[in-house]
Amino acid sequence: MLTGPVYARAMTDSAFSTDPFIRARIADWLRDLASVRRLAPRTLEAYGSDLGQFMGFLARHMGGPVSLQSLRELRGADIRSFMAQRRGDGVGSRSLARALSALKSFFGFLEREGTLATEALNAVRTPRLARTLPKALSVSEAKDTIDAAQAMEERPWVAARDTAVIALCYGAGLRISEALALTRADLDAETLRVTGKGGRVRMVPLIAAVREAIDAYIGLMPFSPGPEEALFRGVRGGPLSPRLIQLRMQQLRGALGLPPSATPHALRHSFATHLLGRGGDLRTIQELLGHASLSTTQIYTALDTEHLLESYVRAHPRG
Repeated sequence: MLTGPVYARAMTDSAFSTDPFIRARIADWLRDLASVRRLAPRTLEAYGSDLGQFMGFLARHMGGPVSLQSLRELRGADIRSFMAQRRGDGVGSRSLARALSALKSFFGFLEREGTLATEALNAVRTPRLARTLPKALSVSEAKDTIDAAQAMEERPWVAARDTAVIALCYGAGLRISEALALTRADLDAETLRVTGKGGRVRMVPLIAAVREAIDAYIGLMPFSPGPEEALFRGVRGGPLSPRLIQLRMQQLRGALGLPPSATPHALRHSFATHLLGRGGDLRTIQELLGHASLSTTQIYTALDTEHLLESYVRAHPRG
């Protein structure tokens, strides 16, 4: 059952704009997103806020709390008016696309529950999103970043910890949240069990250099977390905050002269880009990164082509 501050914030925007029946359906939908679809708390909160803003718009548009009858009378023009108002408020295409996704999820839930079916959403186009290419480090920059992490900290176990986390981002393509969630039980001699977005579990090969970095950290760590507890710990023994790794990367950028785009997530991008450049196929890279859709992974083909063209122009005599 969904409770706590995320649920409270997600319901706030709908509290005065819907009747009790619709509020109860929204609560059921949020519980379904949390327990069945297992959305991350931030995504859950964002979806709840998006739906709440839509319900507030409808209440003002229709002159009273939104009821089941209000939703039966919903037209595509109503949704387009809501989207136009949000864009007028300065909301970008990505946030608008997420809002539309939230509406589709809620109305899809109502249809599955046998409460309501509507065609209104079919008349609304998803906002076009600009595809942005991730900023990847070069192979030498990525290696230098891992090597330099060892020299940035006087406490050997902390230096080994930060080195291991950064090595996981580049050597295994992990998100920083995935690296910090690892437990001893997730480690095998040759593989990692990684829990990614949406609770999806994948197995990632553990190359020797990354395994050695993890083993060095475990050998120096002054704490003994249980097999199901987070492996990476802060100086007081609690789970390590991602902010500390981000700050470490900030220090490394300054020391190595790297651009501001050199973040822990850039190391994950570098992992994928370098694999593709060495002949890795998209399906394999998709599995390693934990992408639900191949289209998400395909952005790396554009990135690698861009790098190829840059190298050609630099090297060609007529470039």
